[in-house]
Amino acid sequence: MGTWDVGPFDNDTAADFCDDLDEAAAGEREGIVRGILTRVIDTAGDLEAPQSEQAVAAAALVAAQCSGGEPADPVYGPEEPLPNLTSLRDLAHQALDRVMTDPSELMDLWAESDGGPWRANIRRLRGVLLPQPPGEQLSLI
Repeated sequence: MGTWDVGPFDNDTAADFCDDLDEAAAGEREGIVRGILTRVIDTAGDLEAPQSEQAVAAAALVAAQCSGGEPADPVYGPEEPLPNLTSLRDLAHQALDRVMTDPSELMDLWAESDGGPWRANIRRLRGVLLPQPPGEQLSLI
C-alpha cells in the first residue's frame, strides 16, 4: 500500500514500526524509540525515506505524551502500552529537524507531490515537542 495519507502513521513503514514496538518486551520499547531517533539524528549523508518514516512515527509517539500532543493513531499506532517517552522530546525534535534537512529522501518525495499538509504535520509535531517556558507549564493542582 505504501503511503495513504500525510499523518505520522499513514504509511506501511510507520505501521510496521508500531507493530515492532508491540512485539517487543515492555522494557525494550523506550530503547527502540530512542534508537531510531538517534540513528536519524546521526545520519550525515543521505537519509533514506524508511528511516525518516520511522523517526516521524517515533516523534509522534513522544509528542502524544506531551501537553498538546495528539493520541497515536488508533488503527496503525501501537496497541501495547508505552513507557513514559517525554524524556525523549529533545531527541524527537532533533530527529524531525534532520528529516526536514537535505539530503532527506522523504522530504524530497513529499516535495514532488503536494507536501504542504505533510510539512504542516511535521511543524505541528515540532511545536508540541518544544519544551514550554516555565511560566507556561500546566499546574498539576
